[in-house]
Amino acid sequence: MSFSHNFSKSSLREYDIRGIVGETLTEADAFAIGRVFGSIVVESGGQRVAVGRDGRLSSPMLSAALIEGLMASGAEVIDVGQGPTPMLYFASFSEPADGAVMVTGSHNPPNYNGFKMMLKNKPFFGAQIQNLGARAAAGQVVPAAKGSVVTKDITQAYVERLLQDWDGEKTLKVVWDNGNGAAGDVLTRLVAKLPGKHIVLNAKVDGTFPAHHPDPTVPKNLEQLIDAVKKEGADVGVAFDGDADRIGLVDNEGHILFGDQFLILMARDVLKSHPGATIIADVKASQILFDEIAKAGGAPLMWKTGHSLIKSKMAEAGSPLAGEMSGHIFYNDKWYGFDDALYAAVRVLGVIARMTPSVAEFRASLPAVLNTPELRFDCAEDRKFAVVAEVAERLKQVGAKVSDTDGVRVNTEDGWWLLRASNTQAVLVARAESTSEAGLSRLKSALAAQLSASGLAPDFEATNAGH
Repeated sequence: MSFSHNFSKSSLREYDIRGIVGETLTEADAFAIGRVFGSIVVESGGQRVAVGRDGRLSSPMLSAALIEGLMASGAEVIDVGQGPTPMLYFASFSEPADGAVMVTGSHNPPNYNGFKMMLKNKPFFGAQIQNLGARAAAGQVVPAAKGSVVTKDITQAYVERLLQDWDGEKTLKVVWDNGNGAAGDVLTRLVAKLPGKHIVLNAKVDGTFPAHHPDPTVPKNLEQLIDAVKKEGADVGVAFDGDADRIGLVDNEGHILFGDQFLILMARDVLKSHPGATIIADVKASQILFDEIAKAGGAPLMWKTGHSLIKSKMAEAGSPLAGEMSGHIFYNDKWYGFDDALYAAVRVLGVIARMTPSVAEFRASLPAVLNTPELRFDCAEDRKFAVVAEVAERLKQVGAKVSDTDGVRVNTEDGWWLLRASNTQAVLVARAESTSEAGLSRLKSALAAQLSASGLAPDFEATNAGH
């Protein structure tokens, strides 16, 4: 029987496949991903493919269709079941597997879902995803074969590996917010083995996310955690996104620490054992982070936003640690180089449990800057990259100091502002940072002027922080 399939154009993203279930993402898409990705694995000389899924209501259905497609290509599927995305990445290394596919909608609304992939323990993204789509349309797959599937619970092995790198000294009181995400079972087992006192909020996996949306970069999603940290007198609060590849932190006074702030803690620690190492952060990160990495004896490197892009750059640069403003933290020191919020939590809690100042005192010790949250402006999918290109061209014409690593990051005497197209949603993402209110106001005005010149009407009051 011949095979051919066309994906919705909007679902094939830079570093994953994602869409609205029943509209731009269907069971037929899931089968096609399995059929083509399975063919790619087989052609590369492999056969074993690990599959996992998050707690979304559509994930079992999509996972079943994906596995059917993989087996139709002759793959030997290891189904690790429901759990966080990094547990699936771990399975790719521990089994080992030749390929891995995670069914997850990450931090998107409940009606979304998607697929993240690895090939031979490396991220499968960019041109590879576009090639998968082209191959599906052309029916370019290996001859139909009869594969197999085994179900394997690796939860305990994963938890034991997470615990292996705990290096704290004093005991901590920690409040965790699972946000009803996919980490629930793993997190419950993990905290039972960690020293100290642990309170877990929203531990139950529930794809409708009844408590709040599971995105720790949005301040309102952390309100429940902040209240619990204050009530419990906890040392720190930890939050995860829906598939637990991103982490958020709240200090003992209830203040939010953003990704570029807690990465300073992690970088200082890693640089003690890797002096002079390259530490990578994305273009959305504060200048303070890059300065603090340098002060700690590291070599800061600014790179493109996107978990697959960062992972690839880490491997190329031999970097032991990288992070994004969105809370993706990548350890290549004692770990495997992939983003794992549970592992990052173990490591950062270890740092906190070895330092004298409180987390709030650490936050207060950082140089004072004023910055916007992550600003998001709705922009049509087929327009967002064009707008960034137009802005870049206008800035170039006036001789502005611009970094085009990812979008445009503009440096002025007041500080910097950034504009880039989201790789996951129909929005433009912006951020600005200055040492003064007046400077921040001027940066926002410059950003607004550029957006207006490209036909957008920026409303700073209506924007939200987010990934």
